[in-house]
Amino acid sequence: MVTLTIDGKKVTVRKLSTVLDAAKKLEIPIPTLCHHPELSPFGGCRLCIVEIQGNARPVTACTTISKEGMVVTTTSPHLDKLRKTTLELLLSDHPNDCMVCERAGDCTLQELAYFYNIRENRFIGEKRPYIKKDENPFVERSMEKCILCGQCVRVCDEIQGVSAVDFAYKGFNTRVCASYEKDLNCEFCGQCVAVCPTAALTGKMWAHKGRQKDIEQVDTICPYCGCGCNLTLHVRRNEVIRVSSKEDTVNEGWLCVKGRFGYGFINSPDRLTKPLIRIAPKVGSGSKVRSSRFKDKTQIKNSSLFKEVSWEEALDHIAKRLREIKDKYGPNSIGGLSSARCTNEENYLFQKFIRAVIGTNNVDHCARY
Repeated sequence: MVTLTIDGKKVTVRKLSTVLDAAKKLEIPIPTLCHHPELSPFGGCRLCIVEIQGNARPVTACTTISKEGMVVTTTSPHLDKLRKTTLELLLSDHPNDCMVCERAGDCTLQELAYFYNIRENRFIGEKRPYIKKDENPFVERSMEKCILCGQCVRVCDEIQGVSAVDFAYKGFNTRVCASYEKDLNCEFCGQCVAVCPTAALTGKMWAHKGRQKDIEQVDTICPYCGCGCNLTLHVRRNEVIRVSSKEDTVNEGWLCVKGRFGYGFINSPDRLTKPLIRIAPKVGSGSKVRSSRFKDKTQIKNSSLFKEVSWEEALDHIAKRLREIKDKYGPNSIGGLSSARCTNEENYLFQKFIRAVIGTNNVDHCARY
């Protein structure tokens, strides 16, 4: 453990903790654009600069290791001037379209410009052009808004282990892109979208659906598998317009492509919302109809082979039929197929029901989505 002083307050942190970690422990705010607690230190945005007693010049707090007896200053007129200049340089190469930007109100760069009262930019010059737009189905890559913070590169490499994007070229022409500047072609987990501090990376599915106003956030659990990842649904006018995940959850804010982008079924008009019971055709009618012939919910509901019932009626019907089949043909005439979408606890109860209540070992599940 090491003890240091930050803005006149003493704090004790573990060895190898950064100055930024120590400041967070004291709840002292230090602006950052390239830092993420789950990613390796980068020090690219230069906004987290602090003054350390004995050092000739400011250093980045996210890459400086805390040392015993260190005296740190996080705020001063000199530091504020340097940070404001850095922000002006970033904004000089950034589109000024906040009024129509998808991330307005949820953009770290916009928030910092607000706090540092940047109304006009004294730096005028050439801007990096990036006209090319990806044809990938999920991620909108507006790279003219990229500030080269590197978070997308590091999360793809360190969290996903995919390395779908990286820095290319040098100097003024530096940009983040896929190999040979081709369209993004990866798992589309959207981790890069989650960590991007600007609108350089957003979801194509939620474009022009709503930003911050009249958006209700509902916390829930992902339905796609038994991992139990936490989701936050962003709802506007009773429609889910996008999905995110909070960092203080079991999945630490990370999601797969299904959890982040596979929510279209929620508002689908073909979604079944009530249980249906198949009506057995009359003997001798010659009716042999498979449910696969029905292409959507409307065809099923309008078919004379099905009728809508309540959940209580559906469960009573299932219990009655299972009992009848077991009594007439024996327990081994019944088999149970569970789902990988259920939790471990639910699958355990299901197999126990099949084995202990029904009395058969005919139980399996699909180990896929």
